[in-house]
Amino acid sequence: MNSPGFLWTILSFLLVIGPLIFVHELGHYFVGRWFGVKAEVFSIGFGREIAGWTDRRGTRWKVAWLPLGGYVRFAGDMNPASQPSPEWLALPPEERAQTFQAKAVWQRFLIVAAGPVTNFICAILIFTGFLMAYGEPRSSPVVAAVEPGSGAQAAGILPGDRITGIGGHKVTTFEDIARQVVLHPGETLKVEFVREGRAQEVMATAQAKVERDKFGNEFRRGLLGVRPGERVIAPLGLSDGFVGAVRLTGQVVGTTIEGLGQIITGKRSVKELGGPLKIAKFSGEQASLGLLAFIWFVAVISINLGFINLLPIPMLDGGHLLLYLIEGVRRKPLKPEAQEWAFRTGLAALLALMIFVTVNDLASFGLLTKLGGLID
Repeated sequence: MNSPGFLWTILSFLLVIGPLIFVHELGHYFVGRWFGVKAEVFSIGFGREIAGWTDRRGTRWKVAWLPLGGYVRFAGDMNPASQPSPEWLALPPEERAQTFQAKAVWQRFLIVAAGPVTNFICAILIFTGFLMAYGEPRSSPVVAAVEPGSGAQAAGILPGDRITGIGGHKVTTFEDIARQVVLHPGETLKVEFVREGRAQEVMATAQAKVERDKFGNEFRRGLLGVRPGERVIAPLGLSDGFVGAVRLTGQVVGTTIEGLGQIITGKRSVKELGGPLKIAKFSGEQASLGLLAFIWFVAVISINLGFINLLPIPMLDGGHLLLYLIEGVRRKPLKPEAQEWAFRTGLAALLALMIFVTVNDLASFGLLTKLGGLID
């Protein structure tokens, strides 16, 4: 299958990232308004304004030319560390009461946390719709067949065994087996199972298999080598669908954390880290597969956007939240110099990360190799 065209990819990327940034910033905006904070600017994107308008509350809503983020600038929130300025101190009491700095630390915490939380809520609502419409796979974790030459066969797992745990994680459905094994290609995992009413455990090595999708993207996966019996799809109502969506969101977060941990510890290559260019590529590919695949992809990206923003890195929401936690424990904020140092360091770290993942993206597209060939 051919890759989508450039314009289709760009349009798909904007349809993914634009609404998710809007939803994220809307979380900040509404909770800020709830606590009586005036929003001066609501921006989708960075840089020069392309289009915008000012509402009756005095908030400037705008779209900027670089659609890789966004922000809500609350009254008085004029620097990255949200430090009170001389201008803020000179405001009349009634105006100062509507500024971000005037609010209690717990209120500022909730305003900042609202952005990532809204991204998680967005994903949960999408997943709830899918589960209500199509049900949830809940096949029994009983082995129907064992692949010849697989890690399961080498470990002595037999048809009829009911798998109850893998790698220390509980297994309740057959789908849990693949979820626990996929991130561990070539690794030896403890497999717990019940055979003829007796609990047993063995060590099995997950086969490392490189799979290629319709667009030529390669993924290295772990396979245990067991097959399920009859596939069961459980129909779900609203409440069960919501619970299942929350569980599914937690699984995506858990997979993301585990994957990052493997990259940090060297189990996985740093080449697997992707940035905006790779997200754009996948956006176009998923959009070309149809509306349902595209909406599912939006939900996964929404989760990752919320998760990344919660990382305790200055300049991200998580960095602000960490400072507010410290302020709550100390009963006073860190010194302005310490906050300024933290945010300068965070900005440098984020810029370095953006450069790194962009180079990674270009390398995965083969552009660096082509450029090298031109130079030679």
